[in-house]
Amino acid sequence: MEANELRELGQQFRVDSIRCAAAAKSGHPTSGMSAADLMAVLVANHYRYDFGDPKRAENDRLIFSKGHASTLLYAIFRAAGAITDEDLLEYRQFGSILEGHPTPRIPWVDVATGSLGQGLPIGVGMAIAAKHLDRLPSRVWVLCGDSESAEGSMWEAFEHAAHYELDNLTAILDVNRLGQRGETMVGWDLDIYRDRAHAFGWETIEIDGHDVEAIDRAYTEAGGTTGKPTVVIARTIKGKGVKAVENQPGWHGKALDNPDESIAELGGLRNIHVDVAKPEPAEAHTFPSGTLELPRYDVGDEVATRKAYGEALAALGAARGDVVALDGEVSNSTFAEIFGKAHPERYFEMYIAEQQLLAAAVGLQARGWNPFASTFAAFFSRAYDFIRMAAISRANLRLAGSHAGVSIGEDGPSQMALEDIASLRAVHSSVVLHPCDANQTAKLVAAMADTEGIAFLRTLRPNTPVIYDADEEFGVGGSRVIRSSEDDDVTIVGAGVTVHEALKAGDALEEDGITARVIDAYSIKPIDAATLQAAAEATGRIVTVEDHFPEGGLGDAVLAALAENDERARVVKLAVTDMPHSGKPEELLSAYGIDAEHIAAAVRQLVHAAVAAS
Repeated sequence: MEANELRELGQQFRVDSIRCAAAAKSGHPTSGMSAADLMAVLVANHYRYDFGDPKRAENDRLIFSKGHASTLLYAIFRAAGAITDEDLLEYRQFGSILEGHPTPRIPWVDVATGSLGQGLPIGVGMAIAAKHLDRLPSRVWVLCGDSESAEGSMWEAFEHAAHYELDNLTAILDVNRLGQRGETMVGWDLDIYRDRAHAFGWETIEIDGHDVEAIDRAYTEAGGTTGKPTVVIARTIKGKGVKAVENQPGWHGKALDNPDESIAELGGLRNIHVDVAKPEPAEAHTFPSGTLELPRYDVGDEVATRKAYGEALAALGAARGDVVALDGEVSNSTFAEIFGKAHPERYFEMYIAEQQLLAAAVGLQARGWNPFASTFAAFFSRAYDFIRMAAISRANLRLAGSHAGVSIGEDGPSQMALEDIASLRAVHSSVVLHPCDANQTAKLVAAMADTEGIAFLRTLRPNTPVIYDADEEFGVGGSRVIRSSEDDDVTIVGAGVTVHEALKAGDALEEDGITARVIDAYSIKPIDAATLQAAAEATGRIVTVEDHFPEGGLGDAVLAALAENDERARVVKLAVTDMPHSGKPEELLSAYGIDAEHIAAAVRQLVHAAVAAS
């Protein structure tokens, strides 16, 4: 399009932003109005996208990191013919896919945005996929707000994009000066943004964000830059084109008071159609696949489940060319390094940047890859909002968290994941797995690759005995009854390290004439409710034991599974109830009441109390 047409298209985007917000009586039209010219030039002259085939690998990708500017995104969709005017005016209405912030309910939206600071890090993952995996010339464009530059995750993205030389990534920084409650930290000082981006190794282009010819030149320059990503730093005016709200505070997140007058001021309704150019046909690179040969471990061997994770993941990578792995610079502890050495072209180091770790995984899966991301389980908490948003993105992620619980020993509580089961259980679409031995771990790693949603595998630092044969099968939602009889007095439910403590407790109790059923609840979500309910009916007494804080962990999952039973079993929860400190693993399991001796004591008390009451 020529300059005059681009200006008109920008005005149309402003008008449509006002119209749909007015219909909804809510929204962020002034945020869309500041970036309207930036997006008009992009979609008309530079964006390559097939709206009829949104999953096409050759497509460029456009992410609205400032997801609150959704009125502008939907205005683009109308101009491209993807939605009708009637669809646009159903913005934010119940049943409409055009929600207040974009989600993948919309076919042309890859990831959910709206929690600021996430779009650019996800764009890094998409750009890595395009450049290093698909090996296609497609580009990733990310519209960023100036307010979200205060988020540390933005600078994690700047750092990693430069490290991976993502010259196919262009960030468009809409510097409109005004945030939700007033001026941003930097205001219109473009030099500060320029200097920061330069320091991270980016190419920078500073422009007037309402000069369509300057915008056009900037995008052309970005497309020709090699070896580094580009940020277009655009000075814009919030509410551009409507004097009542132009550069005025207090209008963030509000529909305009006089929409008809504002539309008239912008020149009225337009119906410009944009024929967005489709990408040139090209074939995405693929990696070879083969037969899955998982590692096998002999019963009685002592193997850490974290090591079994790394070995199984490497085997899975040999069998499936779509599997990729990422780690947060602890790969020699999570054992993701085994995958990295076996498949270096599909391994990406995210260093100590857990938000970028999760965001890159979300971006990779959005482009059709199958990412496994690993770090210490405790450190996923730094990226919890990214996990939460990944669920809204309908993302398929595989997360492996090592060094769970007090069993890690001397490192102390800063490294001990004791909240992870609770936090991951709370995520929509999540699966939470906690294997106790190496063969079980290997089978669950393979199962995770085809699990919908966000699958979390909790692994252990210490070596634990292999108790299952390598030919046994384990699936999501299952459990194992390891020991039982027709006359069991009590059921002990454990997961991970506590399974082994429960088995030792069972041996000790047998000497006292108490028979204990032991269940390995390796799938904590979804949990095997049928097996637990059968055990509750058979024994009437359950002791749960977990290397985790009591809130929201295995014990609560068991209680939830039994909630529908007509006859309620007596349930005692053993968990870490005090803030732990450094020590040997066996000392810590004892100190916090989750070792075999304390399990046996809790069972004796429960059984003796029942006998006394009868």
